[in-house]
Amino acid sequence: MFAADCAQAEIHDPQLKAAYKACHDHLRSTSAEEFWCLQLMPPALRPACWALFAAHSLADDLADSTEGDGSQRLRAWREALDTDLRLGTSQDPVRQALVHTMWCWNLKTDAFDVTFTALEKDALRTAPAAATWQQWRTRSKDTNVPFLLLCLTMLRHAGLDIPLHLTRLDAYQRLSDGLFLTDSLTDLAEDLSRGDITLPAEELHRFGTCETDLLRRRWTPAVQALISHLLDTAHTWLDQPRLWTGLPPGPAVVLRTGCTLYRARLHAAEKAGPALLQHAARPPLAARLRITAPGRLLAATTWRLFPLPELRTALPPTRPVLPAPRTASPKLLQPPEPHADGARPPALPAEHMPRHVAIIMDGNGRWATARGLPRSHGHKTGGEMLVDVVHGALEIGLSHLTVYLLSTENLEKRPPQEIDKLLTFAREQLESGDFLRYDVRIRWAGLPDGLPRDFVDLLHTNEEATQDRTGLNLTFCLNYGGRSELTQAADSLADAARTGQLEGTRVSEHLLRSHLPLGDLPDVDLLWRTGGEQRISNFLPWHTAYAELLFTDKLWPDIDRRDLWEAMTQYTHRHRRYGAVPASQPAVPAQEAHRGTSG
Repeated sequence: MFAADCAQAEIHDPQLKAAYKACHDHLRSTSAEEFWCLQLMPPALRPACWALFAAHSLADDLADSTEGDGSQRLRAWREALDTDLRLGTSQDPVRQALVHTMWCWNLKTDAFDVTFTALEKDALRTAPAAATWQQWRTRSKDTNVPFLLLCLTMLRHAGLDIPLHLTRLDAYQRLSDGLFLTDSLTDLAEDLSRGDITLPAEELHRFGTCETDLLRRRWTPAVQALISHLLDTAHTWLDQPRLWTGLPPGPAVVLRTGCTLYRARLHAAEKAGPALLQHAARPPLAARLRITAPGRLLAATTWRLFPLPELRTALPPTRPVLPAPRTASPKLLQPPEPHADGARPPALPAEHMPRHVAIIMDGNGRWATARGLPRSHGHKTGGEMLVDVVHGALEIGLSHLTVYLLSTENLEKRPPQEIDKLLTFAREQLESGDFLRYDVRIRWAGLPDGLPRDFVDLLHTNEEATQDRTGLNLTFCLNYGGRSELTQAADSLADAARTGQLEGTRVSEHLLRSHLPLGDLPDVDLLWRTGGEQRISNFLPWHTAYAELLFTDKLWPDIDRRDLWEAMTQYTHRHRRYGAVPASQPAVPAQEAHRGTSG
């Protein structure tokens, strides 16, 4: 079975197979119910699930360790994972499988941040015991839910979206609570051995349960009443068959069988009685087999009849992009490199500084042609000048810089060889880490259609690696069209209306903006086009509604940061009115209004 699952997931390298086998064996020996639930997933996704849940289990074990400082051991493992993710491999088998999974399925590291932070707090004992159900839910959610969501993300990347009905949000919450309450109850003895009570204090007070009795493993009437009530509560939360009636067939089998397995754990806890305080409660092997055997048969049949629509896995790139370390703070990031001539940015009044500058970088091809060079040479030099302009934006303190790299029209109408060269130069810059070393957040606006898939993955990886940066927001408009952006927003609104997510019948400006692909970008203050042309070329029509326009003759490869500073200086002398009458100009009398409109 293991070999067949690896073959389905296109894992053939012996060392990599050994890494996944380590995850498989770790889960099977330490987390039997989770392991058998994961065996119900599509075969091609099972190795990735082993890696995710083995990493979670190992991190939990490190945090709970009573040998030495658990938080320090977990932090060291977490920092090693950061390094491994940047290198694209690891010497540790669990981390090696995890890194491979993250690269193959283009998963974000946010889940690790949330879960490991919560586990570190528990290991340090800095977080107080949960006093209320809400605090208990928050801790359980932070510790466990992110890794479950990664499995849903993989299913979505494989082409299967699982609908989450807004009317069932409370039921989803109760199901999640039921799973984690089952864990807390059946592992109660292990927690007590470390001096931890992982049940809400409000429930202890409700039943008059003394914490000392629990920690000393005394099966008092109050303890018995508390445990009996919590077991009944967990049963109720897990018994919600309507939740899987609306799911696709495959996920429905996984969820239904998983809930049955967890209810079997609750039955084992009920049978254990006072022994529940002495050792973990687990259903006997025969009981697990009665549940998992038909579940596996049904899952196998279901996935054959209803296969994943667009199942794909991909080996990590041979030169993995190096994401910025999660721990990178401004003092660990490098300052912008100074200009070659020592030029320094002008001191512009903060109240007049543009917040968002957008640039149409025109003239690369003409620059090269005028010098008898291939047009591609102009694109390469233009890319180098962009790096200098970014350093200039950092130096002067610009908040948002958006650059037009490639329009949808360029992609369709330019010679393929020129497009290939342009994308090659862009790929080299992204892979080199030119922007990752600085306090720059990278974003991408555009369509994936027509772009190489690995290049799209590269853009997403750079976005994810820099999403926590607080300096310059650098947006690349690549395979971008303004009308296409508005069409996407309209389509998103229509879909929201069809699915009942919109209330009312009016579409406001704010509502439409929220459906733009990058609706959170601030309006453009200054739109600057180089190369002598005077048109906006389908660039950011929504965001440039009130932008100041600046057209300069210099071709883009001749531009450097000093030109950016000059453009921003010119902006500070503009008087922006947004359709209002200037303060020094009297209003036009009503009888003369028909003669024209104000500027």
